[in-house]
Amino acid sequence: MRFKPLFFSFLSLSVFCSFPTQAQEDNRDSTKYPLFKFDGTLKNKFEYATELGRHRFSVRNSRLGVSGKITPLADYRVQLELSSEGKFQVLDLSGTLAPCEGLSLTLGQTSIPIFNSYVTNPGTMLFANRTFLAKYYAGTRDIGLLAKYSYNELPFPICAELGIFNGNVINAPVWTHKFSFSARLGFGAMKGFRSTLKVYGYPKSDTEDYLLYGADARYEGDNWKVETEIMRRDDNINRADLTSGYLQGAYCFPLKCKLFKNIVPAVRWDAINQIKDKELDVSRITTGLGFGLSEKKFSSLLRVDYEWYFVNNELSFLQDTQEMNANKLTVELVYVF
Repeated sequence: MRFKPLFFSFLSLSVFCSFPTQAQEDNRDSTKYPLFKFDGTLKNKFEYATELGRHRFSVRNSRLGVSGKITPLADYRVQLELSSEGKFQVLDLSGTLAPCEGLSLTLGQTSIPIFNSYVTNPGTMLFANRTFLAKYYAGTRDIGLLAKYSYNELPFPICAELGIFNGNVINAPVWTHKFSFSARLGFGAMKGFRSTLKVYGYPKSDTEDYLLYGADARYEGDNWKVETEIMRRDDNINRADLTSGYLQGAYCFPLKCKLFKNIVPAVRWDAINQIKDKELDVSRITTGLGFGLSEKKFSSLLRVDYEWYFVNNELSFLQDTQEMNANKLTVELVYVF
């Protein structure tokens, strides 16, 4: 694989940086290790498929995590999904070393640097349901080795990520002849303007072999943000290629209310296409209204969403249930702690 020499050349640079700088030495104080902190996300929701007259309650996510430091230069991350629509999953099991300023090496089960966390993480999403490209393209985590380098001395931050993985997503330490790989180059910070370019080679099996690539851009102000992304998935075996994109935004208005601290209207358009012609196979418009429960913007809230689906050509992965591409009203309670 052509990606391997590039990855291991990047990794070998850490050898020359493995000795701590004076600044790192100065930061080592009398703090007692290990350090840890807990976090969690809980999403409970009610859905009503208006055209079908069907409804359900569900616990969409109930995540608990712990992260911290073993030493000043060694971090860890563990996260469990207690119930994702009734299923238990281990999400994150990783350790990270920081051999020099700006460089980190993560080994274990971790996020693949291809999808944006703000459209896959249930605690940061603007809507109850993920975008098409975040839900149907590939898994968001795998077991492997991820190298990340950040440089902040320019007028804007730059971050480069390179990773190799088993290629069978989470909780499956399979033997393989060919690793999957991912690379992402980002410009800017989460506040203000940010853009990334990314690619993901995903040779899962003899019947599934994908190449994902795309770009995104976002801007976040004090009380608002807008985000857009387009991603292509080339199917190297079955030629069932996919193209998907989205545009979404939200504004946070402060409220003087005992229960709700702000109100967040949001809107999104997203689409997914498999057939190579002028019309989109499936597109969707989602409108939402969130009522913030804390002073932190775009966080814990009571949310009401409505989704309108526009289907020109049926896609097989949207046919598991009638409700998947039906217009839906969703009421969701999200806690982030």
